[in-house]
Amino acid sequence: MISEKFAEARRHMVLSQLRPNRVTSDRVAEAMNTVPREEFVPKELRGVAYLDEDLEVAPGRYIVEPRVFGRLLQEADIQPTDVVLDIGCGTGYSSAVLGYMAQAVVAIESDPALVETASETLSRLEGDNVAIVEGVLAEGNAKQGPYNVIHINGAISTAPQSLLDQLAEGGRLICVLGSNPGVATIYRRQGDSFFPRAAFDASVPALPDLMNAATFEF
Repeated sequence: MISEKFAEARRHMVLSQLRPNRVTSDRVAEAMNTVPREEFVPKELRGVAYLDEDLEVAPGRYIVEPRVFGRLLQEADIQPTDVVLDIGCGTGYSSAVLGYMAQAVVAIESDPALVETASETLSRLEGDNVAIVEGVLAEGNAKQGPYNVIHINGAISTAPQSLLDQLAEGGRLICVLGSNPGVATIYRRQGDSFFPRAAFDASVPALPDLMNAATFEF
């Protein structure tokens, strides 16, 4: 009965939060309707796992509200053959959704306890194409790049050049720049140049590790 309750909550999330907020991608809807969000939050938050709000899962780590996360995924245009880098993955929810849509995901988390938690949850849910790696968020993981998509969990001040450089040709970095509200921004690589495009206004919690990271000038 509990699993049925959460399955219904996922369907309601898609119909009442994603679809009315310009998330038209069926692939995004299917991914978010499949991955059990309740498995990636502390037990005391499972009852509110599908509210349309940011959920704090650890100090400085949030699962971003569904409608914003869904729109970011849609803007990224993730393909089944893409390799994705997920920055600040926390408990691994974003990585699991990305893994459902992409060929492979490398997820970076600086907190060793969260690395262990995310790895255990993804293993239990058979997220075999997602690798959780402990590391400095601003450094990414160049040795397993380049990446078709880089996703950053939380608001940042600027897009670090160290991450942009890990994009493949035509690759996209998706992030929210600034706060109150911030701007969901998509950077696309063409040769040695990176072209930002403002997509929509979005207010999400800051990702402390990257809020004052090295700047990208454009």
